[in-house]
Amino acid sequence: MDDLFPPFAPDANEPRPRRFKPVPFRMIAPNMITLMALCLGLTAIRLAFEGKFEPAVIAIVAAAFLDGIDGRVARMLKGTSRFGAELDSLADFVNFGCAPALILYGFALKELKSVGWIVALIFAIAMALRLARFNAMLDDPNRPAWKKDFFVGMPAPAGALTVLLPLYLHFLGLPLERWAAPVVLGYMLCIALLVVSTVPTFSGKTVGKRVPREAVLPIFLVGVAAFGLLISFPFEAMVALALGYLVTLPIGAAQYRRRAKAEARAAASLPAPVMPDDRDPGGSERDRAVDS
Repeated sequence: MDDLFPPFAPDANEPRPRRFKPVPFRMIAPNMITLMALCLGLTAIRLAFEGKFEPAVIAIVAAAFLDGIDGRVARMLKGTSRFGAELDSLADFVNFGCAPALILYGFALKELKSVGWIVALIFAIAMALRLARFNAMLDDPNRPAWKKDFFVGMPAPAGALTVLLPLYLHFLGLPLERWAAPVVLGYMLCIALLVVSTVPTFSGKTVGKRVPREAVLPIFLVGVAAFGLLISFPFEAMVALALGYLVTLPIGAAQYRRRAKAEARAAASLPAPVMPDDRDPGGSERDRAVDS
């Protein structure tokens, strides 16, 4: 039996097999941005529990900024992946569904007790349903290219930043009385319905791919001015952005209907495809001739 299993010394120079292939950094960088946004969303929930609503709102705004750049960084580095898409959806649910719902509940809706909590649940679940629908529509191969300019319903970051409008107004000095809780409840319910609705809204994904040369410097100036206003007057700027976005909703819906009608007219003007006629009056006679 000793001859069947002779002892041997392993070769020290033999390369050890790798169990997993190395992952390039370009695949990791976008996911790190998404995880930082998720940390901000969770921190916002903690700050809301502690009654620190102003830094909680700032954390949500920062998470929305990171959410806006992680996908662009992934496309720029060619580091898109299915894992990154799923992680982004989970982070969006926490950052823009759970966190704003809990912040507003701790801020005003708790005065309404169970009714306020139900509306907070409705908003969070509406955001989850909206994200699930968005992921399902990504796999639709028959969607026209022009529809990439529009979202179906209010997108998650816009819904979160818009639903926090009562907090922005409170930070600017609007007094919060007992009557404000029902108003916040009704407003939050309206935003939740817009999130799960089929109202088309501007996506902005195809904006800015090609910028005219003469517009580069004005864009720089406008960007610097907007950044300065956001830093110097953060909540005034957020109120203006939230109200401006709500104003654009009917404009986006009207633009979507115009483009849909134009596509329908273009499809109707095309000549009908000629289908081959399978009915041949002489076919049966030729078949009989072949059979004979």
